[in-house]
Amino acid sequence: MSNSLSMAAALLASSAAAGEPAPPPAPQLEYAFSAQITLDPPLEMGSVDGARRRYIGITGGTITGPMLQGTVLPGGGDWQSIEPDGLTHVEAHYALKAADGTVIEISNPGVRVASPEVSEKLARGVEVDPSAYYFRTTPRFTVKPGPHDWLTRHAFVARGIRLPHEVRIDVFVVR
Repeated sequence: MSNSLSMAAALLASSAAAGEPAPPPAPQLEYAFSAQITLDPPLEMGSVDGARRRYIGITGGTITGPMLQGTVLPGGGDWQSIEPDGLTHVEAHYALKAADGTVIEISNPGVRVASPEVSEKLARGVEVDPSAYYFRTTPRFTVKPGPHDWLTRHAFVARGIRLPHEVRIDVFVVR
């Protein structure tokens, strides 16, 4: 047994011996799909409450993955509030069209955290290695009853990657 496994086993044994319950199992993530979303140039709204406010229109895109395929419909957008310390609050709202024609509404709030320098590069549309920032969202879906209503019956987390003229959102089902 490796040293780290031995230490973990010893820790669990000491917790059990002390009468402490073992930690519950962590939820698992299962890859659902990726959205490649094309964007308009940002519309700068100025400084509001000390944060740089921006709106970025969504022009389209594609959905690929094992659980959902289709397109991102033009319209909707992403509202951003960029704090001076590099914390960006995002709130995207748009629609998807599944391969079978079903329209799916998505509301996708989240955060992007980067150094002020990296945050400024991202805001200018400069490509930055995704390991230089943290970009996570919690998408919520609205869809009519049918083959895609599973989207309304699960929780999701997503990882975002900002590219110069698009954003990639990799969506995972929380199991």
